[in-house]
Amino acid sequence: MVRLAKIVKSNSHVDYVGRVIDVLDVDSPPAATDYGFAQFVSIPLDDSEIIGVIYNSQLANPDYGNFGPRLSPASDLSVLSPDYLNEQGTLVGILLLGWRDISGNENQQAVPRRVIPVNQDVYALDAEGVRRFHQGENGRVQLHYYSQVITHAGAFAVPLIEAIIEQLETGCAAEEWQRLCVLKQALVWQRTVGGMRL
Repeated sequence: MVRLAKIVKSNSHVDYVGRVIDVLDVDSPPAATDYGFAQFVSIPLDDSEIIGVIYNSQLANPDYGNFGPRLSPASDLSVLSPDYLNEQGTLVGILLLGWRDISGNENQQAVPRRVIPVNQDVYALDAEGVRRFHQGENGRVQLHYYSQVITHAGAFAVPLIEAIIEQLETGCAAEEWQRLCVLKQALVWQRTVGGMRL
């Protein structure tokens, strides 16, 4: 699994913020494509792993608006001022969707009971992990976290659900694909009608 970020804060019990690891943390940081919109993530804990999805991103740049005199170029600051820290970075919003036990046998799509500690590592969840998390006991695709996404993802809720459906459509049975298409069409209709002003 690709390590993406570390948890730095939370906005609520299901909405966490992670700081993407960079060259100051590791020799080979993740590529920008590894932590894009609708990327599923895994946050391992002692006896389980929390499953979430990236739904937002922000750039942190404390130097923005600092128009004071520059004594040297930014590339020379590490040599001339070794105590200078580059505090620029990328923050990702992670919406928690559920959890699974370490053995991977039991998946729960609900609000996790555990609180994730600061500095906990965040990893990218591979396609097989995403498929297993969305597969119910009967083998059918499940999205029990739908209302949770609609409630907590704000303006990104509908595009997030659409992106999740697109990921799940590949490799599922024809009957499951039809169910996902109906849900996707309902989302398009809601967005169209919801945007109209009468």
